[in-house]
Amino acid sequence: MYAYIKGEIIDISEDNLVLECNNIGYNIRIPLSVTQRLPGIGATVKIYTYTSVREDAFNLFGFLSKDDVEIYKKLIAVNGIGPKGALSILSAMSADDLRFAILSGDAAAIAKAQGIGKKSAERIILELRDKVQFTVSAAADLEVLTSSDTTAETNAKNEAIEALTSLGYSPSDALRAVRQIELTEDMDAGTVLKQALKIISTL
Repeated sequence: MYAYIKGEIIDISEDNLVLECNNIGYNIRIPLSVTQRLPGIGATVKIYTYTSVREDAFNLFGFLSKDDVEIYKKLIAVNGIGPKGALSILSAMSADDLRFAILSGDAAAIAKAQGIGKKSAERIILELRDKVQFTVSAAADLEVLTSSDTTAETNAKNEAIEALTSLGYSPSDALRAVRQIELTEDMDAGTVLKQALKIISTL
């Protein structure tokens, strides 16, 4: 019904946004990943929306890009994953992190979302693996894990990721930690691993 709503932020909570446009206040459900990226109250923002209409409810779900709306729509099309489940997943991880988890088959990362079990996560991967599209960042992330490039930087990244996964961390969490590190040419895999271990404990 609404492609997007552009207006002033009136109120923000963990999973809800009130946006005023033309003297109308829109109550919009948002994932935590959106909440964390919003400017403050009083700022003007464009929110891309998905409208959920049921017999007993009319809800707006909001995101910061058209692309995020599309992956949300794909999630709710998966058997057993409703609007709340999809919102929970996108609260636990960004859309790009979700794409990477799907493409790399990382059910454990998806199952971290509240209310999403291992079987549901595996179903998401099974049904969406051929439907999600690469973004620039997701493609780059997957390339890090599969690259045969012999540059020192790529080797250090891959060795650190392999070490983290051997310690029991999921591929998605390992990659998220490693890509937050500002690599320099003189950093070896051991140095990258030490920094990644500090970061991954906060994820």
